[in-house]
Amino acid sequence: MTLNCVVVDDSAIQRLSIVKLIENHPSLNLIAEYNSALETKNGLNTHKVDLIFLDIEMPVLNGFELLDVLNNKPQIIFVTGKTEYAFKAFNYDATDYLHKPITKERFNTAVDKAVEQHKLKLDFNETEGEHIFVKSNLKKRKVYIKDIKWIEALGDYVKLVTEETSLVVLSTMKAFEAELPEGKFLRIHKSYIVNLDKIDRFNSKNVEVGSYEIPLSRNKKTQLVDALNNI
Repeated sequence: MTLNCVVVDDSAIQRLSIVKLIENHPSLNLIAEYNSALETKNGLNTHKVDLIFLDIEMPVLNGFELLDVLNNKPQIIFVTGKTEYAFKAFNYDATDYLHKPITKERFNTAVDKAVEQHKLKLDFNETEGEHIFVKSNLKKRKVYIKDIKWIEALGDYVKLVTEETSLVVLSTMKAFEAELPEGKFLRIHKSYIVNLDKIDRFNSKNVEVGSYEIPLSRNKKTQLVDALNNI
């Protein structure tokens, strides 16, 4: 298994050191290297990337700010000379956090983690059904698509409501919506995404999922009718 990766660092010397490690690793395929977060944002629109080796302190837009504006986040291995960002990196669901200067052994350990997580993501079992992995309460949790009822905005988090429980996940609504299969979910309100299969009835103001009423934006009603007709 090979992961397509990019390196993001405003220092050419630091980029070169990471590039050399990547080129000597059999599980990595270097797609591009970028010297700024803005350049990276544009580049990711044209390349399929599985993993980013990301510096944090960069001018204009830092590494965390880059992740805040990405809709589809690849795996992230932070590469930085500072240790004080480690806790914040964890909140961004980083695969690993490498402190400069980086040894080959430490680099390989981080890549091994990324490969294992990639395998986990690709582990699709048709007998169980389509699923996603989310991070809640510091743990990775498998959630089956068919069990999701709705997703609700909670500031910097979203609440994922399923048949059995609810999970709070660090994510924007836009980013989480991008993780969901197309045609099965619809954002019916700025604060709600609903599983179309779970809708029991609706009117001009609300959508009913079981006994719960979810607000329906006026400009979303036509889109909802079309989506339900295409299930």
